[in-house]
Amino acid sequence: MVVGEEGLATLPWLASPLAEALATQRGHALLVHAAQGNGALPFALALAQGWLCEAGEAARPCGRCGSCRQMQARVHPDLLVLLPEVQRRAHGWPLADDRLEDEDGKRKPSRQIRIDEVRGLIDWATRTSGRGRGKVAVLHPAQTLNVQAASALLKTLEEPPAGTRLILTTADPALLLPTVRSRCQHLRLAEPSPAVATAWLEGQGVAQPQVLLAATSGRPLDALALVRAGISHETWAALPAAVMRGHAVAFNGWPVPLALDALHKLCHDALLRAAGGAARYFPQASVPAHGRLDALGAWSRELDRVARHDEHPWNEGLLLEALVKLGAQALVPMPSSTPSSTP
Repeated sequence: MVVGEEGLATLPWLASPLAEALATQRGHALLVHAAQGNGALPFALALAQGWLCEAGEAARPCGRCGSCRQMQARVHPDLLVLLPEVQRRAHGWPLADDRLEDEDGKRKPSRQIRIDEVRGLIDWATRTSGRGRGKVAVLHPAQTLNVQAASALLKTLEEPPAGTRLILTTADPALLLPTVRSRCQHLRLAEPSPAVATAWLEGQGVAQPQVLLAATSGRPLDALALVRAGISHETWAALPAAVMRGHAVAFNGWPVPLALDALHKLCHDALLRAAGGAARYFPQASVPAHGRLDALGAWSRELDRVARHDEHPWNEGLLLEALVKLGAQALVPMPSSTPSSTP
């Protein structure tokens, strides 16, 4: 996620906006707007690395100085990466007082950035810089700040301690408090072109990346995450047929949020096909065009209901069986009636 010894951004579509941001951004609070899966966090980390780099190269971090090496080892004293607890575990950026689980082992990791964590950031910002190049805090994604945490951050956003800069990321600025948005300069990251995203995924060893790019709305990091979760292009393309047959076993081992996302996308494509449109997320030939609109609508509403409560302690097997059964009923066409013969 940070720039290595070769001095190149880890994601090729970030190289140009990174160089531009390092050359032009002078504010103390920057809001980076990018779709999930397009690299907002790697961009924020590379930008922080550039600001803290000791080589004096304005266009990019060098990847070789002491500061860059500390960034690569995730031990830089002047960088604070603040993520929700569930993402800190996934990305490997723990806070000093994080525990893997409570003593009873039952507490779920938080999906929010909480006020005590923001207070820790504020306290960290007031301390003297360890390497003398200033300090940078990265908050990702900023929409996970709960209301109390966002309110506690406002004064620091408006007037941080000297030498301190903050980078916030979001997929949708409208999800942030207006008082947070108004205190930041804004930078929107363009989506990588299909050719660049495809070439990068091929370089990561992904076969037929176009299928998984369609599955993830063209977002290469999300496509790679599917592969790393064991979902190949063949697995993805086979899901519509499995759901039509009512085979919930196709989702064995899938986290419920990921399975819900796939079912939502299949329902979306089936609605498009039933209305005469083209599939968006799945290969066109794999999605039936004869789904019943009323049943597809009911399936979509049930998927929405479950998604709103995805933290509920569901029996995952029974839940997915019920949702796949609804999908199978919606995707199978009504039997055509034949006129009775006249005796």
